[in-house]
Amino acid sequence: MAATPPAPQHLVSTVARELSLAAQQVAGALALFDEGNTLPFIARYRKEATGGLDEVQLRDVRDRAEYLRELAERRAAILESIQSQGKLDSDLEAKINGVETKQALEDLYLPFKPKRRTRAMIARERGLEPLAELLWAGELDDAALAREAMSFVDPAKEVPDVEHALAGARDIIAERIADDADLRGTVRERTRADGVVRSRAATGKGKEVSKFQDYYEFSQPLRELPSHRMLAIRRGEAEGFLVWSIDAPAEHIVSGIEQRFVGRRNAAQEMRLVVTDAYKRLIAPAVEVDLRMELKTRADDEAIAIFGRNLEQLLLAAPAGERVVLGLDPGFRTGVKVAVVSKTGAVAATDTFFLHQPDRFTQSLLAYIARFDPDLVSIGNGTASRETETLVRDVLAERKLARPQVVVVNESGASVYSASDLARDELPELDVSLRGAVSIARRLQDPLAELVKIDPKSIGVGQYQHDVSQPRLKQRLDAVVESCVNRVGVEVNTASAPLLSYVAGIGPSLAANIVKARDARGGFTSRDELSAVPRLGAKAFEQAAGFLRVRGGAHPLDASAVHPERYALVERMAADLGVSLGQLIGNDGAIERVNMERYVGDGVGLPTLRDIVSELEKPGRDPRDVFEPPAFRADVTEPKHLVEGMELEGVVTNIVAFGAFVDVGVHQDGLVHVSQLADRYVADPNAVVSVGQKVRVRVLSVDLGRNRIALTMRRDGSATDANGGGRSAGRGKDRRGAPAPISTPSQKQQLPRIPKAGDIAPNGMRFR
Repeated sequence: MAATPPAPQHLVSTVARELSLAAQQVAGALALFDEGNTLPFIARYRKEATGGLDEVQLRDVRDRAEYLRELAERRAAILESIQSQGKLDSDLEAKINGVETKQALEDLYLPFKPKRRTRAMIARERGLEPLAELLWAGELDDAALAREAMSFVDPAKEVPDVEHALAGARDIIAERIADDADLRGTVRERTRADGVVRSRAATGKGKEVSKFQDYYEFSQPLRELPSHRMLAIRRGEAEGFLVWSIDAPAEHIVSGIEQRFVGRRNAAQEMRLVVTDAYKRLIAPAVEVDLRMELKTRADDEAIAIFGRNLEQLLLAAPAGERVVLGLDPGFRTGVKVAVVSKTGAVAATDTFFLHQPDRFTQSLLAYIARFDPDLVSIGNGTASRETETLVRDVLAERKLARPQVVVVNESGASVYSASDLARDELPELDVSLRGAVSIARRLQDPLAELVKIDPKSIGVGQYQHDVSQPRLKQRLDAVVESCVNRVGVEVNTASAPLLSYVAGIGPSLAANIVKARDARGGFTSRDELSAVPRLGAKAFEQAAGFLRVRGGAHPLDASAVHPERYALVERMAADLGVSLGQLIGNDGAIERVNMERYVGDGVGLPTLRDIVSELEKPGRDPRDVFEPPAFRADVTEPKHLVEGMELEGVVTNIVAFGAFVDVGVHQDGLVHVSQLADRYVADPNAVVSVGQKVRVRVLSVDLGRNRIALTMRRDGSATDANGGGRSAGRGKDRRGAPAPISTPSQKQQLPRIPKAGDIAPNGMRFR
């Protein structure tokens, strides 16, 4: 197989400059990507080649290089198109080669781009271009130009009089002005800087109560508009409640265009008509379309980043581990669905208990506890969860049972999983209603292993996830899941196919092959045996092996994150210390005597050696924390129980640009606005809280009619907007992934910085 050519030097230098990285790091990373290596593999096992770039930096390098390559391809296609038209000169070629954005490139191409039949084209077809050139030259005054126009009157060409002739000439010049790339860029920038986004109620909706009514009469400078408001306005438009526009400083813009194109020209009156028409008919609508797309793209970027960050924190929530769990999916009318899962997640029993039959519920619960001796009771946090939790806790308290421990878990997506093809394949003997209880039990054992079976959009930890670019959202969320799975590692003999599919280098098809081969041979006894899996070639094995674990395998390192390519190196370390490999692993005394400098060479540097030594200290360690369930107040189970000033313990369920949602055990999450997260200015909610974190909150207000609960985490007793505005309450969020809230607009609210993945706050979840 031919070697992959290195990335062009200009591409490497550009990416390095833009991302403030060393050119050698960028060149190494791009070479590895171009060879087909996965991001997790490069980040973990090729640190010497990239100078230790982490996943976030590697992703930035890859994405920026991809953009620049696409820009180069488009530039080449445009140059070829203009050349074929015979209109490419050296100045234009230099301009095209000098642009750094796709938008600037398209602006330059606009005059040469095939168009639908325009008014200017029609005017040219009627023979009016010579008259337009006279107007453009500016040597004739208005009267003289009108006299010249008389010679262009020709009813046969649909030019019945002088005014029609002049109008056609104006159309030609208006299009010429509108196609000016520099002018279009200037107008776009001026509108971006000084434009105002305005929304109003759609016809007939002005008096209708809706979640969009804060935007029935709303305006905010475009440059200050937070992305969550843009998404809210767009959704309101899509649902027929709102219409919106970008109002530009038209008078100032037109005045500037006149100074440039009218100037000292004669026929000033005609040219002013041209400028006004060019701006209002051609430039302004096009610029508004560009800026609408720009706002949409920016809003998508930030919403996707928020979703990805929240999903990462949720996926890395601490597992309860190998414990017997009694899962309860609460419900009033249809009963509480029950499932017991073994330490390995196998379904041991299922049933249905009814809350309206408390005596039978108690008897059944005690019978299950006596029969299966569960370590934990996992209760979904949906409808009837507090009632179910209260009854279970009362039963345990009356019998003075210290265990099982009761934990309420986020059940978002459980119903989606229950009805999926995957659930049907995994649990074919169970009714769809009982599969949810199994999922609720398993997600306490290992949230990551269970949540990867669910479409991330159904987990409900984002904002407006159904309104953003779905391909880009999927790409980002898949990357998050892949990162989390490979960070934790996967036990190959127990992992489901969906979990295996996210391991670097595997994918759904290979994952299915691994499961089939595993079942056929009764499990794998070593990593080497994976090479026999159909279609799992050398490259896939190289990418995946370090992230797959074989507990109790033939080789002591098979249960660790040490890559098989480094087994010989570790065996050499053990031999140099005079101990066996098994005696070295987990032996702090022996590991401390390893002289890493001695093993540098042959593609191995100190970064890799440090990783190896760290892994030898705690082989196969799980990087996730342990979970501490929140202690909800027993006397507060519904929003109507909340009163202003009440202090509660809750758990963060979702983080958005304008704050954090907190579950306080009343079936309706409350909003802690970004201004209420701390007794100081907070630009980024993630600097203060993380998904799954336990927090203490105080009730600011409750609006039962609109399902809004406003909470604060401030300790100073103030309900004033720390960012400059007044008290702001947001709409509560349905745990099953209903639309994210719309906060009360505030002109002074700053757009929070969306951090990169490397800035994510600690998960803060502990199991007690």
